[in-house]
Amino acid sequence: MGEVVSFHRLSLAFADNWNKINTMLNIEKQIMYWRNGAVEDLGAAADLVMQGHVRHGLFFAHLALEKILKAHVCRFKDQIAPPIHNLLRLAEIADLSLEQKQRDFLAEVNSFNIEGRYSGVQLPLPTQREAEEYLQKIKELHECLSRMFEMQS
Repeated sequence: MGEVVSFHRLSLAFADNWNKINTMLNIEKQIMYWRNGAVEDLGAAADLVMQGHVRHGLFFAHLALEKILKAHVCRFKDQIAPPIHNLLRLAEIADLSLEQKQRDFLAEVNSFNIEGRYSGVQLPLPTQREAEEYLQKIKELHECLSRMFEMQS
């Protein structure tokens, strides 16, 4: 029982000190971490999709968008990005001005996160051709988000 109480106290201490943790970490390093990771994951996504590993490829494509959005959160909120995976929520937190079709696409891409993380959830798997089309659209959105990042820096 003592271990449970200790863990609970540790959790509360972490929550209470989240803002202190935010200021202790170097935001610029976080931004570079997220941006570099997004590029790397997008490359991995392309490799996986081209090898026929659609589920994993689209998961990494989602991860690439998640990371570029987290870079936006860090830059424009001057805080560490929250540990969430919802692309729409991250875009909202970052106060990004996105077109409705971009928001709709982020919502659609969120399903690849669920499919990649939770094996018990069996969503319909896109065909190879559909996966390649998704990947192209994700690359285009990543480029758009990267340009927004540069324009607002």
